[in-house]
Amino acid sequence: MFKRSLAVVAGIALSFSAVISQAADTLKVSAIPDEAPTELLRKFKPLGAYLEKQLGMKVEFVPVADYAAVVESLAADRLDMAWLGGFTFVQTRLKTGNAIPLVQREQDEKFTSKFISADPAVKSLQDLKGKTFAFGSVSSTSGSLMPRYFMQKDGIVPEQYFSRVAYSGAHDATVAWVQAGKVDGGVLNASVWQKLVDAGKVDTNKVKVFATTPPYYDYNWTVRGTLDPALAEKIKQAFLALDPANPEHKAILDLQAASRFIPTKPENYVGIEEAARSAGLLK
Repeated sequence: MFKRSLAVVAGIALSFSAVISQAADTLKVSAIPDEAPTELLRKFKPLGAYLEKQLGMKVEFVPVADYAAVVESLAADRLDMAWLGGFTFVQTRLKTGNAIPLVQREQDEKFTSKFISADPAVKSLQDLKGKTFAFGSVSSTSGSLMPRYFMQKDGIVPEQYFSRVAYSGAHDATVAWVQAGKVDGGVLNASVWQKLVDAGKVDTNKVKVFATTPPYYDYNWTVRGTLDPALAEKIKQAFLALDPANPEHKAILDLQAASRFIPTKPENYVGIEEAARSAGLLK
């Protein structure tokens, strides 16, 4: 009986070890849900396959419900890496103390947001005074934080300036709201706007860009601070090795709306943190 019990315990231990080993061989990756879940997965699939080949391990995409879930999952080591906006990175860094931004797209050094409207009379934010306006997610750098920051620098407090302020939850949803007349104006990131235009998913005869923000740092790929440094470096080098001259690589870069990836560092996001504190979003 004693030997049988030992055998059972040993079997459980071996099974548990196998589970731990399997988990250690899987890189769990996610992204802030700034677009529809199906679109995020479509964009990630070729990149995931590329990373699997480069790293020699399974790469799994883990969808999340909202921006806060990405921060919490990285902090709890339930995720190894995530595509974050500048503000989400700041939140993650402050919460964990050691999250590491690896790379960003070249255009993320000078990112912008686009103000849009379907009202032909709207030529500037002044023309939207007293009307309805939509941001993306409250935690979005390009869909909320930075546009709000620049508006406030111009003396515009959205909740006092517009008749109603709404949050669509995602950049593509903001465009849909404006195009459908649900709101008079809105703001979203420049990259998603261009992608929707290129894909013919927005009627540019109706919806127009009437203003663009000054540039700021935005998105990056961040790994949890407790990830094996050697693995983090391999991931970084895999991104930097993506070459637009290689057709397979270009397809991956195109889906990421990237010309190429470049290294980044925490210091690049000090301005985002200052903007967030100024807006009262960080204490």
